[in-house]
Amino acid sequence: MSDVNDLPTEAMVRENAGSVARPRVVVVTGASGGVGRASAIAFGRLGDTVALIARGEAGLAGAAAEVEAAGGRALTIPLDVSDADAVDAAAERVENELGPIDVWVNVAFSSVFAPVAKISSDEFKRTTEVTYLGFVYGTQAALKRMRPRDRGAIVEVGSALAYRGIPLQAAYCASKHAIQGFTESLRCELLHDRSGINVTMVQMPALNTPQFSWVLSRLPNQAQPVPPIYQPEVAARAVVHAAAHPRRREYWVGRSTVYTLIANKIVPGLLDHYLARTGYKGQQTDQPRDPDQPVNLWNPADQDRDFGTHGQFDSRSASWSAQAWLARHRNTLAPLAALGAAMVGLTALRAARR
Repeated sequence: MSDVNDLPTEAMVRENAGSVARPRVVVVTGASGGVGRASAIAFGRLGDTVALIARGEAGLAGAAAEVEAAGGRALTIPLDVSDADAVDAAAERVENELGPIDVWVNVAFSSVFAPVAKISSDEFKRTTEVTYLGFVYGTQAALKRMRPRDRGAIVEVGSALAYRGIPLQAAYCASKHAIQGFTESLRCELLHDRSGINVTMVQMPALNTPQFSWVLSRLPNQAQPVPPIYQPEVAARAVVHAAAHPRRREYWVGRSTVYTLIANKIVPGLLDHYLARTGYKGQQTDQPRDPDQPVNLWNPADQDRDFGTHGQFDSRSASWSAQAWLARHRNTLAPLAALGAAMVGLTALRAARR
């Protein structure tokens, strides 16, 4: 199924946006590559106006060109999401130049691949400031402008690692856990206030993004996502769907996410031992790490070079997920499943009577 055909229709978008009949104004952080870029392009296909936030100007320019080629309108805003004032100023600029923000999508993150003992305190701090506090600052900037209108959708892009920590990614896992707790607290507050603003979280599987070409790594071999690996467009379809249906508490993407979260609920101790045995090898290829690989923890790796949407694992990555498709269409499929069950039951009853 193509990316275009699997996106929410314009009618669905309008139905879930209340009185918003115009193209939506969407803000995406971390938009210069990976999930952020794929999501921005997917919003562009719906004709939305997309504000792209990231640090790397070459990556932002490439993303903007793809959004506009897809049919959307793009505004690039280079900034570091760990700067709360800069994020708030960006939100103000978006509203002044593009109009009221309808959807805010937090994606931007950074990470370190290393055992805890080999990650410095500054590196833990920096990862937390970008990957956790960047989400907080983006959410606050969106809420500040959505509250007077009492409408809007905020999508927090999470991970299976928001629930399940794995070795060699302690800084990233901790930040995603923090986002999970932050989102739950905010959701309760919005429900208490009977707010028209909705916040939802999308938990992602391993994805083929450029981060593995620029992440700070102290591993002996090239870092990789733990298979099965999905293309960023799989994640983007879930993000766009979540933005159009933000009342659902959260979305799980990919069978590996489902298996991980369920196993962590049932046998977390067993999962500890399993990851201790497999987590180191599973996150590395057989190739030695390039010592000259760029590092984007402190400075953007895509300032002068556009890495694009995909990482280096195209040949091993799936462009479609049956589980994710079923999750997006469960409201449509539920009546069909009920009808099928009823027909089976009726057939069995008739057979019994005969």
